Amino acid sequence: MRPYRSVLLLAATTALLAACSSKDKEAEAPKAPLRIAYSDWPGWTALEIAIQKGWFKEAGVDVEFSWFEYAPSMEAFTAGKVDAVTVASGDALVTGAQGGMNVAVLVTDYSNGNDMIVAKPGISSLKALKGKKVGLEVGFVEHLLLLKGLAMNGMSESDVKLVGTPTHQTAQVLATGDVDAIGAWQPNSGQALKSVPGSKAIFSSADAPGLIYDFLSVSPQSLAERREDWVKVVKVWDRVVAYLADSTTRADGIAIMAARVGVPAEEYAKLLDGTRFLTLAESRPRFQQGADLASIPYSLAVADTFNVVNKVYDSAQAPFAYLDSTLTIEALQ
Repeated sequence: MRPYRSVLLLAATTALLAACSSKDKEAEAPKAPLRIAYSDWPGWTALEIAIQKGWFKEAGVDVEFSWFEYAPSMEAFTAGKVDAVTVASGDALVTGAQGGMNVAVLVTDYSNGNDMIVAKPGISSLKALKGKKVGLEVGFVEHLLLLKGLAMNGMSESDVKLVGTPTHQTAQVLATGDVDAIGAWQPNSGQALKSVPGSKAIFSSADAPGLIYDFLSVSPQSLAERREDWVKVVKVWDRVVAYLADSTTRADGIAIMAARVGVPAEEYAKLLDGTRFLTLAESRPRFQQGADLASIPYSLAVADTFNVVNKVYDSAQAPFAYLDSTLTIEALQ
């Protein structure tokens, strides 16, 4: 019996060693990079600083960023071509309702003037838009901004005529005279002001701070599988904000952002005041339920009502399903 048992023991030992070796190889195998789609908004273009400086690699996470126009970035996310997307808060709900469920793990900023309703010469207020044409992306964030402004002025959507216009074409459309006003964010809104002498911003997100938050949102699957890596990504954000806040490095940061979007640095510097960058510590309490736009869940509920009323999607969304503050909390520790 002994020889037989010895053979069995040898075989078992060999199998165990082979299994351990296989597991070691799996552990050593490099992870695929986290794929992030980002687009032209100062709060997201700021990520270019971390990309150029190699801060994600220093944090121990491999990230692959892909540059898109805004709407196509969400389409790429919904199609599963990327793991995460930079998206405005209300549009995160739209993306989720259309099949691209996403969870905000990082709040980069809120718009504080860079989202604008820009009118042609002769129109100096929202009330003067009555009966006029407004070019914007229907169902997206500038549509919400317009409705908020109209409501604040005792008006409704029926008082204007909406003309569906991709955001990156709004400056051109205003210049042609096909519309009387446009809704766009920087740098598109600034380009509209520049291309049409005498045009004016008659309402902006500075008139409703917190209406438009901006996120880095991740697919639930990627978040579940790579949570530790996403915490590392979130932690890098404070380094970006600090770089732009420091007078000794701010100019370099702006130059990097400006080069990414092809705008002169001196012009791009003017855009930053309209974006209220949030540190992790500043964004943390905003994840909680509140009674005004300082609360992200409250702001999302406002956007959700807008989306349902305007038939952007049929069923109301649950704001907290789109938020995960725990990565911010962990990154702060």
